Amino acid sequence: MTHKKTKSPARFPRFDYRELKGPFDIIGDIHGCFSELCALLAKLGYRVRKSDDPNHRFGYEVEPPRGRMVLFVGDFVDRGPASPKVLRLAMSMVEAGTALAVIGNHDDKFYRYLKGNRVKLQHGLEKTVAQMSQEPPEFWAEVRKFLESLPHHCVLDGGRLILAHAGLRERWHYRSSKSVRALCMYGETRDEVDEKGLPVRKNWGKTYTGSALVVYGHTPVEDPVWQNNTVNIDTGCVYGNKLTALRYPELELVSVKAAKVWSVSSYPRTSWPRWR
Repeated sequence: MTHKKTKSPARFPRFDYRELKGPFDIIGDIHGCFSELCALLAKLGYRVRKSDDPNHRFGYEVEPPRGRMVLFVGDFVDRGPASPKVLRLAMSMVEAGTALAVIGNHDDKFYRYLKGNRVKLQHGLEKTVAQMSQEPPEFWAEVRKFLESLPHHCVLDGGRLILAHAGLRERWHYRSSKSVRALCMYGETRDEVDEKGLPVRKNWGKTYTGSALVVYGHTPVEDPVWQNNTVNIDTGCVYGNKLTALRYPELELVSVKAAKVWSVSSYPRTSWPRWR
């Protein structure tokens, strides 16, 4: 399927949801791990059903526990076995009002591919494109609209909760710009690269002093990492570890084990996280 290059929308998607108080179930990086996502939702009390009802355009109906809502930290796609199914489920939930999501760097790269930009088919994007080749053109268009609608961060619960894929320091909360969007997706990095040629990520949470709890992912860790008022819940499901959710405001962690190693990490688990 070919894509004509088009411009991005001039305005940034809405990010201010301070009126939403929760309770929330915040889910870490999924990367195409559909079976694990379904298992985690079930463990959290959500009922997931396939649906042929035209009102459920993307094929799923999800009934949440009373009053609860899912927040996705982004990176729905790449590396895993079923990115289109993950997208269908997440899009079903967002459209029904039972979920919100922020964009991850892998989602953004796939979005740029869908726009017709020249991007390298690597780091798992090649798997997503191959899997999406089995989907109808109408779904490609819906995925593009969905990814285009995702904010770079969300402010919730009266400003007490911040959701950003790679985290966000307090001075950039409530701000929208290209540079803030990039920080939300990629995080802060040092002016150096590691032995793999990848940017060295800063441990920004170590010096975080904000009053809002920042929940993020992006950097895989063996177990959720709490630092000051931040928590990283990317527990490397696609690399064979587990998929994790943080229940808010309870601050209870819920996980399911990965079904298998779906992708080999560039770094051994003994080196997670690679902060210094």
